[in-house]
Amino acid sequence: MLKAMETPRETQDYASRRPRVSITYCTQCRWLLRAAWYAQELLTTFSAELGEVALIPGQGGIFEVHLDGELLHSRKERGGFPDIKDLKQAVRDCIAPDRDLGHSERKAEEV
Repeated sequence: MLKAMETPRETQDYASRRPRVSITYCTQCRWLLRAAWYAQELLTTFSAELGEVALIPGQGGIFEVHLDGELLHSRKERGGFPDIKDLKQAVRDCIAPDRDLGHSERKAEEV
């Protein structure tokens, strides 16, 4: 939501200074819903840290997640989709390494 004195351009400039996640998904495989769910999870978890999560349509079975151009996950390289906990940890490690991700992270530490 815009502040009273903030213009859309100022909001855009602020967002462009924060990290950008891009999720490229295969339209032929109909992975839009999966990509949108990952985007929603990342935006909810990192609402103050992320400037944008972009969904980019692709083809050929692609499903890749990038953070500021750095590849975090490739379905083809890793043989599947990322677990949301692992994806959040990878994003956190890059943009807010001291941040606690809460209960999902604590369970992993207890095991």
